[in-house]
Amino acid sequence: MNSILVFSLLVSLLVTGTFAQLVVETANGRLRGRDQGAYYSYESIPYAEPPLGELRLEPPQPFNRKWDGILDATKPSENCAQWSQFIAQPDKLTGNEDCLTVNVYKPKNESRHTFPVIANIFGGAFSFGGTMEDEPQPLMSSGNVILVKINHRVGPLGFLSTGDAELPGNMGLKDQRMALRWIKKNIGYFGGESDNILFLGFSSGAASVHLQLMNKDLEKLVKVAVSLSANALDPWVVQGNGRRHAFELGRIVGCGLLNNSSELKKCLKSKDAMAIAAAASKFLVFDYMPFVAFGPVVEPKDSADPFMTQHPTDIIKSGKFAQIPWLVTYTPEDGIYNAALVLKRQSNGKEAINELNNRWFELAPHFFSYRYQTKTVEELDNHSRELRHHYLGNKSFSMDTYFEFQRMVTDVMLKNATEKSLDLHRRYGKSPLYSYVYDNPADRSFTQTLSGRQDIFLGTGHGDDYFMIMSSPIRGHLRADEKVISWKLIKMLEQFAETGTLAYDNCKFRDNVGQNQYQLVIIQRIGCHLRQVDELPATVSNNLPIGPVVLY
Repeated sequence: MNSILVFSLLVSLLVTGTFAQLVVETANGRLRGRDQGAYYSYESIPYAEPPLGELRLEPPQPFNRKWDGILDATKPSENCAQWSQFIAQPDKLTGNEDCLTVNVYKPKNESRHTFPVIANIFGGAFSFGGTMEDEPQPLMSSGNVILVKINHRVGPLGFLSTGDAELPGNMGLKDQRMALRWIKKNIGYFGGESDNILFLGFSSGAASVHLQLMNKDLEKLVKVAVSLSANALDPWVVQGNGRRHAFELGRIVGCGLLNNSSELKKCLKSKDAMAIAAAASKFLVFDYMPFVAFGPVVEPKDSADPFMTQHPTDIIKSGKFAQIPWLVTYTPEDGIYNAALVLKRQSNGKEAINELNNRWFELAPHFFSYRYQTKTVEELDNHSRELRHHYLGNKSFSMDTYFEFQRMVTDVMLKNATEKSLDLHRRYGKSPLYSYVYDNPADRSFTQTLSGRQDIFLGTGHGDDYFMIMSSPIRGHLRADEKVISWKLIKMLEQFAETGTLAYDNCKFRDNVGQNQYQLVIIQRIGCHLRQVDELPATVSNNLPIGPVVLY
């Protein structure tokens, strides 16, 4: 009888302990998560009011209501309404307008009661993606950080702008800022350390992190920041064509030929949200290009609570940006995305790259985000001609010159701005500034999936390091060497969040602020090393692929 009572008591304690972990008391009420084996998940937690009806195309409003009973936080979150590049079918429409939520993931680790926090922004060219795209298993397996994944509006519903105070834009960035405020206020309920928050983003998420740095208030919200393979100075980030695109989108969805911002916004609020999201497809000129059709803008100064009223370059030069430690990174072949799209085979059996020979002057301005930066067609064509000659000389576009095109995309769209950002921050910043280049090619990258090709070794590309930290079904299983690198990268981030210091394995990062040369950590398959360079290197090593891929 006594043994039965003891057993019953132990079961009761176990159930009570599990219930205490699954049910969390917050300022808005109680919510119930899910036991995922190695960790607990709490998904679809609202941080802002749903941006529906009159709240569409408006800055987010904080979710201050209390919900009745226990909120079911076991439901996977929905992406915001979008036309997604990662849907293989012709109809790429997905998501929901009611999407301003966060997902919280907490490891099971009995050795500690509180955890530093990683707040994560997904990539997707400000156009697609969401909190369910990448998976938390690597971070949860390490067991030393809480991960919070932030959903924000994308595409026209997140970034439509008429360039005036009526519809200034940047709703998606304002969503991110509100989510960070929610994390700062609420993460303690989950065991998170609100003073030890690392803000992490990849691709457009990385650019978002840098854009958030343009606001001094970020110093109150996060401790350190990491931008993987993008930053705010990339040419595709800050848009100069917002007003033109806004009224054209209005025409596409049935608002007519308007030229008044108030009338446009009123009309768009009456239209179906999914129709607005789908209209983004009408701005694509080649596959899923241009890189960004609707993105961040410089807002007019008379906007209500603007996100930014100067270009990031000018903000950095003013020194009036958040002074927190920042890591910005790149890979030698970041331009695999979206360069690899031209590797697709067409119905005639030829690769799409051949189209560039006949359509270069039409397509290049869209590919490289300078379509609206020149005053005349002659200037536009001259820039396109010079760009082509610099990388290809007198050669034609073909499979033989694909890697010259990939180098062009890498430099123009990503790497050059990484160097420029480092240069400006080291001259005008005061907080620690770090950088690494990741050089270890994947056997199967997600860009190879996009191109439909597995027969070409493309090099270390966009996301090859990010998917050591956040796993993806597109990326596939990690090799043995990648599992070691994954562990070291995660330890690096954990230490950065907890102590503010940065080291990968035995390589302690050097601060770039005030330095004449760039202080760079090279992360490779067999280790790491420090390097001081006058220019960021394009080619780092002769790493060879491991696995079945072969050179074309």
